[in-house]
Amino acid sequence: MTGGPDEPDRPDVTAAPTDVDADKKLSDELEEWLTGEGDRTLGALVDAFGDKSFAIIFVVLLGIPALPLPTGGATHVFEVIAALLALELIIGRRQVWLPERWQRLKLGGDKQQKFIAGLTRLIRRLERLSRPRLAFLFDHRLSRVVFGILVLAGTAGAFFAPPFTGLDTLPSLAVVLLALGVLLEDFLVVAAGLVVLVAGVALEIILGAAAVHGLSSIF
Repeated sequence: MTGGPDEPDRPDVTAAPTDVDADKKLSDELEEWLTGEGDRTLGALVDAFGDKSFAIIFVVLLGIPALPLPTGGATHVFEVIAALLALELIIGRRQVWLPERWQRLKLGGDKQQKFIAGLTRLIRRLERLSRPRLAFLFDHRLSRVVFGILVLAGTAGAFFAPPFTGLDTLPSLAVVLLALGVLLEDFLVVAAGLVVLVAGVALEIILGAAAVHGLSSIF
């Protein structure tokens, strides 16, 4: 399913066979997988999407805090997993590795219909507007490293956002846009994700500093 930590990396073209149709749009593939029958775990997602797995997982895991929906406090687990995968990209892995426990994490199903509907709507809007732009930039090791660094920054911004403030929304959305930009090979979408990331982190810093100043003036 997923390569072990000591297993040598293999080129993307040798990834496990997928159960999705390469001719379908990304939104259709993802919706079909999330709402389908059978094993709908994080490990199964890796098997299904092969060399797309890194970006797909970032879309799914960070899509939850990126959408204005109740999360039940589970987002920190997703952010930790995303941070680990971002580090794997940075060190040059081409295949996803996850601990066995995280591979069994359930995704999709009837209980997440609102999330699935919201996520697929977002992806379909981007698909209507997007086209390959500067696609040659996405097929280099350095681009994967930069992608990992940006995802790690966005995930950290979401993780350290004060609870119940909604400030994790923009950094999470930034990661989703960055990942979709990579999947669609559209540098414009990546640039939009970078703008959202900078805005989200800046907002956290500004509001955090204002809160600290307000508390210090009281005491």
